[in-house]
Amino acid sequence: MSDRAVLRLRDVTFRRDGIEILHGADLSVDEGEHWAMLGPNGAGKSTVLGFCAARTHPTSGIVEVLGRRLGRVDLAQLRTLIGHVDPRHRLSSPLTAREVVLTGITGTIDLPLRWAPTVEQIRRADDLLEEVGLATHRDSVWQSMSQGERGRTLIARALVARPRLLLLDEPTTGLDVAAREQYLATMDRLRTADPTMTSVLVTHHLEELPTSTTHAVLIADGRVTAAGPARETLTTPTISEAFDHPIEVTYADGRYGARAAR
Repeated sequence: MSDRAVLRLRDVTFRRDGIEILHGADLSVDEGEHWAMLGPNGAGKSTVLGFCAARTHPTSGIVEVLGRRLGRVDLAQLRTLIGHVDPRHRLSSPLTAREVVLTGITGTIDLPLRWAPTVEQIRRADDLLEEVGLATHRDSVWQSMSQGERGRTLIARALVARPRLLLLDEPTTGLDVAAREQYLATMDRLRTADPTMTSVLVTHHLEELPTSTTHAVLIADGRVTAAGPARETLTTPTISEAFDHPIEVTYADGRYGARAAR
C-alpha cells in the first residue's frame, strides 16, 4: 500500500451459508478522500462496510485497512483507529450528549463502570460538540434529543478518539429535510477543518451526499459497477445501470439529484 492508502480491497469475495454475495470486488481509498457508496438494497454495501470497519473477513481476496491486512492483525486494536456513525445506535441509558461522545473513547454503548474521563478528554468532547453545533446541548439527555441532534452527537462520538477513517452508515436515516441539511453542513465543515480525514458514507440517495464528496463507488448484485472521482462515477448511465432503472442524475452547486428519466 502507498503511504496515503487507507483502504484496499483486491479481488474480494464473500460467502454466507454457501452463497456468494460479493464477487471479486476491488476498491482503493487514499487519505483525505471522501467516498460515497451507493447501490440498491441487498447489493453488498453492508458487506463492504463490514470490511472497512474491520468487523468482517473476506472469504477470499485481500482487504487492507490502514495498512493492516485483515487476518493478520488484532481487529480490536485496529478498530480503535476507525470511527463509525450508525443512526441505529442502541442506547437506553439516560446519558447526556457529552457522555455519549465520551463512549467513543471506550468503544462502548454505555460508560464503563469505574472509568472516568480525563480533563483533556472532556475538553475534547465539548470541543467536538461545539464543532457539530451542539455546544448548548452538551447536558441534554439522549432520549430528549431530536433525531438530528442525535445524529450530530454520533459524529462527535465517532471523532473523539481521533480516528484515521470515518465510516457513516446511512447517517441521514429518519431525518427530516431541515435536519438532513444541518447534518450535511456539519460534515462539510468537519472535512474542511481536517484535510487528512478519510471517510466512506453509505447511502441509497444522491441527495444525501455532502458537497465535500470526492469519490464514489457503485455496487449492484455483489459487484463494483463503477468507482472513481464522484463527478465521473455518479452519472445518468452508471446510476441507471446500478439501480436497474432509468434515472436522470443532476448536479448543481456541489449537490446531486436524481429522478426517473423521462
